[in-house]
Amino acid sequence: MLASPSSGSSAQSGTEGGGARPVLEVVADLRRQVDRLQGRPAAEPVPVHPGLQGLLDVRAGGVYGVDSASLALLLMAGPSARGAWCGIVGVRDLGVEAAVAMGVDPTRTIVVPDPGDRLLEVTAALADVLALVVVRPQRPVSSGDASRLAARLRTRGSVLVPWGSWPGCDARLSLSDVRWAGLEQGAGHLQARRATVSVRRGDAPGRTRSLWLPAPDLTVRAVVQTGEDAVDDVPAPVRSA
Repeated sequence: MLASPSSGSSAQSGTEGGGARPVLEVVADLRRQVDRLQGRPAAEPVPVHPGLQGLLDVRAGGVYGVDSASLALLLMAGPSARGAWCGIVGVRDLGVEAAVAMGVDPTRTIVVPDPGDRLLEVTAALADVLALVVVRPQRPVSSGDASRLAARLRTRGSVLVPWGSWPGCDARLSLSDVRWAGLEQGAGHLQARRATVSVRRGDAPGRTRSLWLPAPDLTVRAVVQTGEDAVDDVPAPVRSA
């Protein structure tokens, strides 16, 4: 991933080829590409992970709130797997292995783990040039700031995924009923994690789906009650993202 250690220093890349590339240089290249594009259709469909297909329709310019790292990565994986550039702002401890397991391409991901007081400014700048940006605010965001950023998203066609509280989301995704599989009453080891993903849009009734996050084979997919998914499980002692 292209990671920036702080808002005041340039980011470096550890990608193949031996040379470190500053994030600002990458952003500048992406901005030039965006400037060459003409009239991206508003609210066009955005690819989603197969585990979310039929449960959530993601549209360019939308805001989709999540309550966990797993859901943030799952939303990010859809466009990333199709070659789109994505960004992560305000998250210091998101593991590369977890991201790759979800389907995220780390070579097309810009990370600004500590934007300081410039979180909204950094998020808006990345939203100008990236397909999707995950942001984790450390303090409340006002409705006015959220509305101004939403207008910018609609203009640019980027998707925003706030992890935590955020005003005016088009939809919110949450995890519940998390269960770890494979403990075999204390004698085994953890093999998989099963959870219910809930999607709610405004006052409309919520939609849910049980997912393996991940399955025993480390894939992320819907739970199907067949022999292949027959793994002993126990309730998770604590909620886990």
